[in-house]
Amino acid sequence: MQFKNNTKQRNVAIQGLRSFKDTLPKNVKKIINKKGHIYSETLNNWKYIVGEDLFKVCYPKTFKNSNRFGVSTLVIMVKRGHEVDMEYSKKDILDKMNSFFGYSVVEKLKFISFDNEQKIFAKDVSDNKNEAINKYQNKINDVKNDKIKKSLIELTKVFKEK
Repeated sequence: MQFKNNTKQRNVAIQGLRSFKDTLPKNVKKIINKKGHIYSETLNNWKYIVGEDLFKVCYPKTFKNSNRFGVSTLVIMVKRGHEVDMEYSKKDILDKMNSFFGYSVVEKLKFISFDNEQKIFAKDVSDNKNEAINKYQNKINDVKNDKIKKSLIELTKVFKEK
């Protein structure tokens, strides 16, 4: 094997086959080690961590790593009506996660409840917005100044995107 100087990332690099881990830039490695690894392993093993019953009603949403202002927190989405079950099993989930990783990964669990019917309700609200925009569209067409009309049309496009 020959040694080659690579000044961009490392002082010395070995030519030939390298593991995937060694080919990643240092910044990407730091991100994966901090957050990505823990969250992806939690997603892959979620059924084992929480059990069969709770697996059907909850899933992990995000993982916030600890810093000097806060503790490491796992945010879990819980189907409405099952919050009490999750609250009772909070200690078991924390213990299983920390024993799975081998060290204290998560110090706090935060639950956010969601409802499947909420999505249907949100669609009805968006239809009302379109009716309001159509009402204003008629008023915009009545404006005689072209520059103001174009500005108002651009403004309504921005609101439609949101």
